[in-house]
Amino acid sequence: MTRVAVLDDYQRRAHEYADWESLGPDVETTFFAQPIGRDALAQTLADFDVLVLMRERTPFPRAVLERLPRLKLVVTTGNWNASVDNVCLAEAGVVFCGTGRPDAGAAVTATGIPSTAEVGWALILAACKRVTAEDRAIRVGRWQLDLPVNLAGATLGLAGLGHLGAAMVGPARAFGMDVIAWSQNLTDERAADVGVRRVAKADLLAISDVLSIHLVLSDRTRGLFQAADLAQMKRTAVLINTSRGPIVDEGALIDALRSGTIAAAGLDVYDTEPLPPGHELTTLDNVVLLPHLGYVSEPGFRHMYQQVVEDIAAFLAGSPVRVITGDQRR
Repeated sequence: MTRVAVLDDYQRRAHEYADWESLGPDVETTFFAQPIGRDALAQTLADFDVLVLMRERTPFPRAVLERLPRLKLVVTTGNWNASVDNVCLAEAGVVFCGTGRPDAGAAVTATGIPSTAEVGWALILAACKRVTAEDRAIRVGRWQLDLPVNLAGATLGLAGLGHLGAAMVGPARAFGMDVIAWSQNLTDERAADVGVRRVAKADLLAISDVLSIHLVLSDRTRGLFQAADLAQMKRTAVLINTSRGPIVDEGALIDALRSGTIAAAGLDVYDTEPLPPGHELTTLDNVVLLPHLGYVSEPGFRHMYQQVVEDIAAFLAGSPVRVITGDQRR
């Protein structure tokens, strides 16, 4: 019997989105809806041969992987997972596979905006138009606590101009915003192709009325925005992060929000996920919080889990597909 563990199935929907029974009677699949704490990972998963990971929800460092003696295959949704020590997997002879980007019809809405960009704009509008703050106020009998911010004439700054960063540009233009962009590898040619202006990091911080982060988490981007960076932003600025929490120093962000160094933030990602109850961020009125919904959609999940089943079937047949190589932590 091959035992498969599908982790972090928060919505309890993974079983609906793929034909797991097609793997045959000799494969037993267990779905875990609740996060497994790091200290309990090795004990909980020691008897499983295959792990299915939902992106970077649960880290698997060497200290955990070395305590999983039966492990033969790890499948992650997406083609990159910086929270898995795949050097350790390779040393142990464990195959590491991923999934590809969904087809255009599954990944992109009719207007051509990916789900993560839609969530980014939901956070921008919620923070700038005070949606959650005024909603809370109305519910306790208060009315119009402060003024919303107009997007027309404001500047959207993009940290990162890849697939998702570029998807932010069209809505920004529709709202009448100027758009600037920076990343460590951004070229004038790429910026011109997308129709935005490339700037230095210091200018991105100083000019942006809304700073939206669209970068891959790596050793180079971890802690990329520190207290000194936030101090360069306008006091009226809003920071949006739909990429990965550790790209922004969480303590520095909390201090900046408390002190008024920046006006507000909209966050879909955090250093620790799920965000622990009572976390400092949950006590702040000037931050909008979402539970990492950026890539959560039925079409996306259906595509990812179907490819996960394909990966497992191919491995069991002796011909693995979509194998991930190289050190994903860099």
